[in-house]
Amino acid sequence: MLIRSPALPLLFTLVSVFVVSAVSEEVTYDGRSFIINGKRELFFSGSVHYPRVPVGMWPEIFNKSKHGGLNTIETYVFWNVHEPKQGKYNFEGNYDLVKFIKLIKEMDMYAVLRIGPFVQAEWNYGGLPYWLREVPNITFRTDNEPYKIENEYNTIQLAYREAGISYVHWAAKMAVGLNTGVPWVMCKQKEAPDPVINSCNGRNCGDTFIGPNKPNKPFIWTENWTAQYRVFGDPPSQRAAEDLAFAVARFFSKKGTLNNYYMYHGGTNYGRTSADFVTTRYYDEAPLDEYGLQKDPKWGHLRDLHAALRLCKKALLWGTPSVQKLENGVEARIFENSESKVCAAFLCNNNTREPATAKFRGKEYYFPPRSISILPDCKTVVFNTQNVVSQHNSRSYKISKRANKNLEWEMYHEKIPIIDESPVKYKNPLELMNQTKDRSDYLWYTTKIQLTRDDLPFRRDIHPVLQVSNFGHVMHTFANGEYVGSGHGSHIEKSFTFQKPVPLKPGTNHIQLLGMTVGFPDSGAYLNIRLAGVHRVAVQGLNTGTLDLSANGWGHQVGVDGEKNEIFTPEGTEKVSWKEAKGGGHALTWYKTYFDAPEGDNPVALNLTSMGKGMVWVNGKSIGRYWVDYKSPLGKPTQSEYHVPRVFLKPSGNLLVVLEEMGGNPEEIKILTVNRDTICSIITEHHSANVQSWQRENGKIRAVVGDTNPKAHLKCPNHKVIVNVDFATFGNVPTGACGAFTPGNCTSSSEAKKVVEQYCLGKTTCDIPVDQKTFGGGKGDECPGIKSLAVQVHCAGKDD
Repeated sequence: MLIRSPALPLLFTLVSVFVVSAVSEEVTYDGRSFIINGKRELFFSGSVHYPRVPVGMWPEIFNKSKHGGLNTIETYVFWNVHEPKQGKYNFEGNYDLVKFIKLIKEMDMYAVLRIGPFVQAEWNYGGLPYWLREVPNITFRTDNEPYKIENEYNTIQLAYREAGISYVHWAAKMAVGLNTGVPWVMCKQKEAPDPVINSCNGRNCGDTFIGPNKPNKPFIWTENWTAQYRVFGDPPSQRAAEDLAFAVARFFSKKGTLNNYYMYHGGTNYGRTSADFVTTRYYDEAPLDEYGLQKDPKWGHLRDLHAALRLCKKALLWGTPSVQKLENGVEARIFENSESKVCAAFLCNNNTREPATAKFRGKEYYFPPRSISILPDCKTVVFNTQNVVSQHNSRSYKISKRANKNLEWEMYHEKIPIIDESPVKYKNPLELMNQTKDRSDYLWYTTKIQLTRDDLPFRRDIHPVLQVSNFGHVMHTFANGEYVGSGHGSHIEKSFTFQKPVPLKPGTNHIQLLGMTVGFPDSGAYLNIRLAGVHRVAVQGLNTGTLDLSANGWGHQVGVDGEKNEIFTPEGTEKVSWKEAKGGGHALTWYKTYFDAPEGDNPVALNLTSMGKGMVWVNGKSIGRYWVDYKSPLGKPTQSEYHVPRVFLKPSGNLLVVLEEMGGNPEEIKILTVNRDTICSIITEHHSANVQSWQRENGKIRAVVGDTNPKAHLKCPNHKVIVNVDFATFGNVPTGACGAFTPGNCTSSSEAKKVVEQYCLGKTTCDIPVDQKTFGGGKGDECPGIKSLAVQVHCAGKDD
């Protein structure tokens, strides 16, 4: 699908990638950059996926992205949300792609459009609609006539051998043949056929990317992973701002022209949109976290990096590149144009453990370990990747008094079906995905067996054991309507075996297995033939031996009744009888309550650590799957808090509905507000001033402030003011992180705190000089080595 507007400043990308200009001028490229309206440009891009962000939050996210130094927004196009049924299209509300692109235009930014239509993206079925699986004779992701669509193909091309090679050439020829008037790019495709451009995905493309396969193509980084997506069962995933900045600076020092952060804002996998086992929260460690809050120092450090690179723009796009080896292992990458008299240098210390000093053009410079200093005039250091000048912050959750006041929970027990009620019967258990067709996570498998007293163990302390071999992903087991237990696989190994004692009785016994997926797979070869659900079933420990139930005759029923009746909506709640919820602990139970919107305007979340696994709706809108019962190796849930966008809420009377699958206590659910009101700064005597202290004028870099010595700069969010100084030391560097500092072994704390209070209390923003004159007379003066100032303050507004 292709959307074009003659008034739209656009940079369109991917199935491959293509670019559209602002006013329908010719868009081309050379070995240095894309050329739009006859001009070379540097592109600082960030991935923001429209289905993962409520439409009411789009302007806020774009605004924060632009203030973070981006000039481009990237998104996939998600086929399965636009054509969930063949021939039935949806471009409304959160799926209004045209509105999304027009809002980018209003921000005077470019748009990078990755049209897929296969996108992967940790998205359900990689963006492919389920009905595609039922097209006759189809094989996904190869040179197969019914299937001709792709993205990031190089990783699986070998699985299809000659068909994979011919498929790549077909895709390139098809794209170019559309005559869109813009260049196309193939992600991760080393041998992209001309004139299509090959690009890099990864964490360190400045070192791992061998470059374009032709000298007339630009260097493009289509996915720079700002952290790592997480699946249920994972420990936390992080990537330091310093590491990310080093990688980006390295890439641009090697003729890079476009860097796209994947993700810049990950958002939320609402409803059932996540791929197999992927958490509801997506790329929370991005520069803008799940709630759209600036995650510092990542957001601020990258903003400063972009400003430093812009000061080098003319040299990067028109200068002649060269490499010079300096002393102590330092490397200089230089871009210089003698005619225009511009010069920019990237001085790199690749030693990961030791700092270094080196002379460059007659001047000595200091470099922290594994760092790059950027000199936009080959003289002045305006940015170092390891020295974070921007502030840090820490995220906090606060229980809302208003929202949690007088909550009254009611419950409805989901009906457990028996085989006689099942609409689909077959001798063996049927494959799950073929039955649900992505209409629901759930598929009931039901059967029944007749037992006599002589079949059952004579001893009362011995029970038969139910054994179920399951292709994945999760299964809840019931016998005669009573919950027995649950089993699940993992993102790495979907299949599992469930074994647990089961209470059976003389007469008719009903075995009821609720199988389910936690999202469809999104990657790899042969996506259309993946398996899930119950495979083999047996009862062990009977007096007559093991009873194989695999061919016993099975009933199949898609979904659960409450889901079909939409009892999570205001209208649907009237379709069933609710009763007072007392304590919880019931498997496969619906809970509902009503709450008022929390005070203030901070983001809202639910803490669900008292629950097990299930789904949540607010005012009929699904905020996604939760699974706090699945612990990481650290013994904690992978995700405990779940985002409730403010745009979903009314001032009062908000309907909250929870489907709990395993048993949990809804009375312990907490409605929270989210903030990043704890802000910090750690600045050493070797830090340069903020990059905003310089600008280019008449081809030269000059200071625009009187004092370019290092300073700790603090700024409260949302016009709040600093109400408390929680921590302040001058001396050696403290341990820990913002929100949890511990003083170093040689610091001045009480004196430093007094100084910071004088500079900052009652203000929205403040600057504190980092020098011995400001903090003179304290113990910090006597500390050996490089001295640093570490500060932590708390901000508050009228509603806090």
